[in-house]
Amino acid sequence: MSAVADARVSPRSRGSAHDLAGTGTLLRLALRRDRIMMPVWVLCLGLTASSTVGRLKSAYDTPQRRADLVHDMNGNGSTRALFGAAFDDSLGALTVWRVGAFLTVFAAIMSLLIVVRHTREEEETGRQEALSSGMVGRRAGLTSALLAVGIANGAVTLLIAGSLAGQGGTGALALGLAVGLSGMAFGGLAAVAAQLTENARLARGLSSALVGVAFVLRMAGDAAGDGSKGSGHVLVWLSPLGWAEYARPYADERWWPLLLIAVLAAASITLAYSLVGRRDVGASFYASRPGPPTAGPLLSGVYGLGWRLQRGALLGWAAGFVFAGAIFGGISDGANDFLGDSEQTRDIIQRMGGAQGLNDAFLAAMVGVLGTILTVYTASSVLRLRGEETDQRAEPLLSNAVSRLRWAGSHLVIAYLGPVVILAIGGLALGLGYGIAAGDLAEQFPRCLGAALSQLPALWVLTSVTLFLVGVVPKYSAAAWAFVGWVVAIGWMGPAMELSDSVMDTSPFSHLPKLPGDEVTAAPFLWLLLLSVVLAAGGLVGLRRRDIGG
Repeated sequence: MSAVADARVSPRSRGSAHDLAGTGTLLRLALRRDRIMMPVWVLCLGLTASSTVGRLKSAYDTPQRRADLVHDMNGNGSTRALFGAAFDDSLGALTVWRVGAFLTVFAAIMSLLIVVRHTREEEETGRQEALSSGMVGRRAGLTSALLAVGIANGAVTLLIAGSLAGQGGTGALALGLAVGLSGMAFGGLAAVAAQLTENARLARGLSSALVGVAFVLRMAGDAAGDGSKGSGHVLVWLSPLGWAEYARPYADERWWPLLLIAVLAAASITLAYSLVGRRDVGASFYASRPGPPTAGPLLSGVYGLGWRLQRGALLGWAAGFVFAGAIFGGISDGANDFLGDSEQTRDIIQRMGGAQGLNDAFLAAMVGVLGTILTVYTASSVLRLRGEETDQRAEPLLSNAVSRLRWAGSHLVIAYLGPVVILAIGGLALGLGYGIAAGDLAEQFPRCLGAALSQLPALWVLTSVTLFLVGVVPKYSAAAWAFVGWVVAIGWMGPAMELSDSVMDTSPFSHLPKLPGDEVTAAPFLWLLLLSVVLAAGGLVGLRRRDIGG
C-alpha cells in the first residue's frame, strides 16, 4: 500500500484542470513495476537489429550475392509474404527486409501489454479505484501508461537508430521511427480497447487481434504484388505495419508513411482520453449483460462455469485461425515455382520450414507461425486460474463442495483441449486454401490438418509450464509471458537471424518435425508429452497444497 500512499501527493479538485494530478508519481510506479520487463523488451528489439547486420555481412559478403538475394526474394510471393519486400541490396536495406516486419510486430505487442497492464488491469484489481479516491486525477492513470510506453518506444527508436548508424544515419533513423511509431500507434489502440472492454484479458485479446489483422493484411498484400516496385498493393496500405514497411528505410526513404502512423497514434490516444472521461472507474462501454435467470445444461456446475468464462476467447481464436489459415494456404502455392539456383533462397525457406520442397517448407513455416501464435491463448487460459484467485472469486467457490482439482480442471480442460479445436480449424482452413490454389484439395486437405495438429505437444509443454508457475510459484506466474515471448521470438526471428541450434532448441517447437513433408518419428512427440505431464502434475500438486490467494 506504500505506492498508494505515495500517489496521494497533491490536492485534486473535481475540475478538469486537475485530471492529470499525480501523473508523475504513477509514472514512477509504472516504471518501477516494469523495471525488468521493459528493459528486456527494449534490448531484445534493439540488439536484434544490430546482430542481424553482422550475420548478413558474413553470409552475403559480396555485392553480387546481395543483389542475387534481393532478386530471388522479390521474385517469390511466399517469401515476400513472410519477410516483406526487399527495396535495395545494401546491408542496411537487407537488415530491414530480414527483421523489420518482426520488429514492428513485437514493438506493437510490447506496447499493448504495457498499456493494458497500467490501465484496465489496474482498474480490474481495484488499485485504480483506491488511487482515485485520493489525490490522483481521473486521467492520470492513462497518461502515466502512455508516457511509460512512450519511454519504451523512444528507447527502442534510439537503440535501433544508434546500432545501425554505421550503415547510414538516415536509414537507421527511418527504421527506428518506423518501429517506435508503430509501437505507439498500437499502444494508443490498446488504450482505446482498455476503455471499451470490461477486463484486461478482453483488452489484451482485442488489441492482439488488431496486431494480427494488420500482420496478415501486410502478408497478403506483399504476396499478391511486388512491393519493391510501384506504389504497392492496396492490402499493404490497409495495414499500419505496411505503412512502416513502405517508409523504405535505406532505400530512398519516404517520410510521409511515418506521418500516417503518427496520425493513427495521435487519433487513438485522443479517442482514449475522450472515452476515459466519460465513464466511471472500473466501468466499461461494453459491459457484460445480465444472463438468463437459470443456466442451461451446458452452464451448470463448475465445468459449466469454466466453459462460460473461457468460451469467448476460444471462439475468438478459432475465428481468427479460420481467417489466417485461409490466407496462409492461399499464398503458399507457388513457392516451389521458384526453384532457382540461389542457395540463399533455399536456406531461408528451409530454416523456417525444413529441407523438403519449397511449397511444403513454406507450408511448414506457416504452420509454425500458427503454433507459436497460439501460445498466447494457452498461457492466458491457464492464467485465468490465477486471475480468478487474485480477484477473490475462487475462494467462495472452493468453500462449497468443490475440490481444488475440480476447480482447476474446469479451466484446464479448455486450456488443453482448446488448442486441439483451434489448430484443427486452422489446419482445415489452411488445407482448403492451399488445396484450392494448388488444385489438389483431396491430398492437401488431410496433410495440412495433420501438420497443424502436430504442434500440440509443444503447445501443451507451454501450457504445463504456466500451470506449474501458477501452482508452485503463483507470485511469479506472470513469468509465463516471458516464456511465451521467447518462444514466439525464436520461432519467428531465429531462422532469419541464423541462431545456433542450442538456442533454437530452447523452444519446444524446435523439436517437432517440420510438417508437411518432413520425416515423422514418435520420439519427439513422446518426450514433449512426457515433459508436459510431469510439469502439469507438479503444478497441480503445488496448487493443492498451497494457500489460495498466496
